Amino acid sequence: MNSFFIIMVHTYLTKFKTKSFLVTSALTVAIIIGLTNMPNIIDYFNKNDQDQIAVVDETGQLYIPLKQQADSVNSKLKLIKFKGSISKAEKEVEKGTYKGVLQLSLNEGMLPEATYKAMSITDSTTVSELQSYIQQMKITMAASQINLSPDQLAKLYEPVSFNQVALEKNAKTEQELNQARGLVYFLLFIIYFAVVMYANMIAMEVATEKSSRVMEILISSVSPIKQMFAKILGIGLLSLTQLVLMLVVGYVSVKQNLDQLQGGFFDSFGFGDIPISTIIYAVIFFLLGYFLYATMAAFLGSLVSRIEDVQQMITPMTLLVVAGFMMAMFGLGEPEATFVKVTSFIPFFTPMLMFLRVGMLNIPIWEASIGIGLLVITIILLAIFGARVYRGGVLMYGKSNSFKDIKQALQLTKNDK
Repeated sequence: MNSFFIIMVHTYLTKFKTKSFLVTSALTVAIIIGLTNMPNIIDYFNKNDQDQIAVVDETGQLYIPLKQQADSVNSKLKLIKFKGSISKAEKEVEKGTYKGVLQLSLNEGMLPEATYKAMSITDSTTVSELQSYIQQMKITMAASQINLSPDQLAKLYEPVSFNQVALEKNAKTEQELNQARGLVYFLLFIIYFAVVMYANMIAMEVATEKSSRVMEILISSVSPIKQMFAKILGIGLLSLTQLVLMLVVGYVSVKQNLDQLQGGFFDSFGFGDIPISTIIYAVIFFLLGYFLYATMAAFLGSLVSRIEDVQQMITPMTLLVVAGFMMAMFGLGEPEATFVKVTSFIPFFTPMLMFLRVGMLNIPIWEASIGIGLLVITIILLAIFGARVYRGGVLMYGKSNSFKDIKQALQLTKNDK
């Protein structure tokens, strides 16, 4: 067993010290910090931006209600009444005095219409904001024309009361579903990227050793089976190291900016009271998914002698991961769909789809247990088969043409006994 742990630790430390791993980890941490501090970053770069909009009111009666409407929502846009002509206002925009100019007028029905002019029309946020203000003004003026009182207008636009009630016992509420959907969405990305990245790393590691003829030295002292599982565990520990680093940095950064991370994603997809069972399932399916695809990557990597052939050989495995991820994205909207339920029992899709179901639904524990059981059995069978392929594959050199090489690797294993 000493040789097993030596290879495992060597694989871990070798990959840990590589520039690619350090740079990737640093960039990932920087991106996480950047995303959680995005409101501060946006405010910092926008603090000197010119948000003054010149308003040319040709009616003489629209500017005041428009400004009141903008001020009522605490808009950052400053609407400034321009007393000159529209041509003069356009020149001021060209000079940079104003961000844009808004021309107000009345149509034949005596309702407001507007034209917004700026150096470019790429700022859709400003345009949408101005359009919503003018739309609200139009509604108010149209209501007054047909003698609707403010109370009547408020009743007209009052949202309809629409409640959702689940009849199933212990069914999750709408708020709990939104929280579960956000958590599952987040963890699905972690499972997807971790499996793709680290499984590829294992295949590249094996192919690199073969291309440098290091494998010829290793197999004379350590059995290929020990090599395969030592590399799988070594890179598995590496992936856990990187994931723990990212999760710790992300958690601390979110905690520090919790007051500013409000609205949008953080309101719809809460991360507050996460059930401990969901976290346990996430860890289980992440580890099982990793070992499933890592085992496949190891014996596929052993079939190639050149690093250039690795991507071609593992492409079908990558497509399986992508297919599972895409089905999981569909399942976020319809987790009870029969298609999602059936495919969640297919081992290659179980890590994502079964986790999706246990995270969003109250499924019987036996369903999750069957999924986990089938996944474990598949990993064991794949490990036995993969070990035999790996044992013969590391003895094969030359260009890898197709998956027919698996048959040749099995034959070499048989002859080597």
